[in-house]
Amino acid sequence: MSNKLEISRRSLLLSGAVGAAGLAVSSLPFGRAFAAGSLSVGFIYVGPRDDYGYNQAHAQGAAALKKLPGVKVTEEERVPETVDVEKTMESMINLDGAKLIFPTSFGYFDPYVLKLAKKYPDVTFMHCGGLWKEGEPDNAHSYFGYIDEAEYLSGIVAGHATKSKKLGFIAAKPIPQVLRNINAFTLGARSVDPSITTQVIFTGDWSMPVKEAEATNSMADQGIDVVTCHVDSPKVIVETAEKRGMFTTGYHANQAALAPKGYLTGAEWNWEVLYPSFVADVLAGKTIPHLVRGGLKEKIVKTSPYGATVGAAARKQADAVKAQLEAGTFVIFKGPIKDNKGNTVIAAGVSQGQTDIALESMSYLVEGVIGSTS
Repeated sequence: MSNKLEISRRSLLLSGAVGAAGLAVSSLPFGRAFAAGSLSVGFIYVGPRDDYGYNQAHAQGAAALKKLPGVKVTEEERVPETVDVEKTMESMINLDGAKLIFPTSFGYFDPYVLKLAKKYPDVTFMHCGGLWKEGEPDNAHSYFGYIDEAEYLSGIVAGHATKSKKLGFIAAKPIPQVLRNINAFTLGARSVDPSITTQVIFTGDWSMPVKEAEATNSMADQGIDVVTCHVDSPKVIVETAEKRGMFTTGYHANQAALAPKGYLTGAEWNWEVLYPSFVADVLAGKTIPHLVRGGLKEKIVKTSPYGATVGAAARKQADAVKAQLEAGTFVIFKGPIKDNKGNTVIAAGVSQGQTDIALESMSYLVEGVIGSTS
C-alpha cells in the first residue's frame, strides 16, 4: 500500500497475563482454525519493508499470513513513533476492518497502542517488544523472542574469528533489549577468550545511516576486526564493514548477500512461524497470553547459516551451545557476572534464565564492554 493512499485514508478520519515464558500456539491444526472464518490483519513498520533488517523480518512474517485462506493483510511502512501510528491503526480498524494489528516498532506501544486498545476493545493488538503490565488493556499483548540466544552464538563465532581481540557493536539506544543483546554477544565471545573486548557505540536512533557508517569506519580505524549491530537496518554497517575488510555478524534478517567475504553468521527473527500461530489463536477464540516469549527452542529466533570463513572449532563450539539452548539446559546470564564498572550484577550461584523478568529491565553493560549506557 502506498504512503499516498494512506495519507488519504488518514484524512478521512480527520486527523494484550501470564509469565514471560508463555507461548501462544494454537492446539488446533491451522487448516481447521483458518476455515472457521476470515480475519483482517494490519502490519505497521517504522521503516521500509525491504531494509535487510527489522522491518523486513516482520514483512516476511506478514508474507506468511498472505498465503493463508481467509486472511487479509494490510501493511503500511515508514510510520514514525508519533501520533502518526495512532492514525494508521485507526485507519486500519475503521477502513479495513482490522481485528488483529501488529504495530511492530518499540515506540508504538506507550501511549499509542495502549490508548487505542482501550478505545477498541474488540481489536487484538500484538506489539513487538513492549512489556505489558497488570492493569493495562486486556486486548493489548506483547511478544518478543530471546534473540540474545542467537547473539550469544554469534559472539562465539566472532570470538573465534577475531585476531585483534577487539569487537564492535553499533546500537541505537541503551534500552534493556539492546543491552541484553550486547551483553550476550560479549559473553559468548569471552567464553572463547576472556581477554576479548566489545566497543559499543550508540547512534541515538533506530535508523541513522550516516552515523552507522561513521561508527563502522571509526571501529575499523581502531583495529576492531569483527562488528555487529542492533539497529533497524544493518545494511550500511555490513556493507561498510565489508569494504573495510572486517568480519560481520548480522541481525534481524540474513545479510550474507551484502558481505560475501566477511559475513560470519547472524541472529535472525523467525516471525514466519509465530505469526500464523497468533492468527490461528484469534480465529479459534483462544486466549493469547499478554506476554509471549520464546527462543531457539520455540523457533521464534534462528541463526544465519555459517559463512565460508567460519572454521571447524567455531562451528563445533557454537553448535554444542546451540543444542543446549534448544534443550533449555544452557543459561546465558549465570553468576558471577560483573558490569563494566566492576559491580556484581549477578551473584555467584545465581542464574537468570530466559523467563526471569529481571532480564526485561536490564540496565548495565557486562565486563568486557567498552562504553556507557548514559
